[in-house]
Amino acid sequence: MQRIFIVGCPRSGTTLVQAMLARHPTALSLPETAFFEHLYGNAEWRWGDSAARPRRRLRQRLGLAHKQGREVLDALRGQLPHDVGRFPRRPLRTARCVSRFIGMLDACARADGRGAWIEKTPSHLLYIPEIERYVPDARFVHVIRQGEDVLASIMDASMRYAEKGIFSGGTARWSLRWNRAASIHREHALRPHHHFVFLEDLIHDTPGEWRRLCGFLGFDPNAELTGNADGLITDVREEPWKNEAVSGQPSKPRRKAESMFGPQVLEWLQRTLMPYDELRRNCARGG
Repeated sequence: MQRIFIVGCPRSGTTLVQAMLARHPTALSLPETAFFEHLYGNAEWRWGDSAARPRRRLRQRLGLAHKQGREVLDALRGQLPHDVGRFPRRPLRTARCVSRFIGMLDACARADGRGAWIEKTPSHLLYIPEIERYVPDARFVHVIRQGEDVLASIMDASMRYAEKGIFSGGTARWSLRWNRAASIHREHALRPHHHFVFLEDLIHDTPGEWRRLCGFLGFDPNAELTGNADGLITDVREEPWKNEAVSGQPSKPRRKAESMFGPQVLEWLQRTLMPYDELRRNCARGG
């Protein structure tokens, strides 16, 4: 069973890549679980938010699982499209929670006749060391988009879906988060089992990037794909900001930054964000 994690800064194109792969007959995909984020916590601190402080729990140091991570396992059973059988009561230890999580996805993929499953939670980028510790054969698909456009997309979503409380924090917070994501991408550029998809390349040369991605995963790039992935990977009524991506069809590129920000903000972003071209060169060598 091949276990695939799609990671990246939010609004970078991770849902689009997931939707493309979810249409492939080899792979089973599902809505975001945020399992490792709930299991280990400290997401704000891992992102580098200035006000965040690490919360070190005695239970975690003893190898006991966070309550929220254990609750995700219960919720996941109801999300999976196949009955994965009976399991004992909630595991108490972190290692057992991860083993249960992987086992449930493996069982569901096998029941669907698939040889791979795809889990896409962008913030799992922050938990790669923990995932690799417990899932040593995991493959990671890093999705990267130019920083200014990520920030513009986040600000657009935060205004349009303010009632959801998603993407709050403003440009200062998210510029630091994009830099944090970029630094993690760069750290993994030359490591095995890590592949890099740049959104602009995927849009401009979809067939070529599709072949590259399928080659990394061992998928047949010429396999007949299924229809829209909506319903498999998200409910767009609950997550309307994903509506354009669930088709799995890259659309014509749009630069949002120039329409969202004025000259002063754009200049500030160019000074603040990690140089995109440098990141691209580093990750292209590893991807």
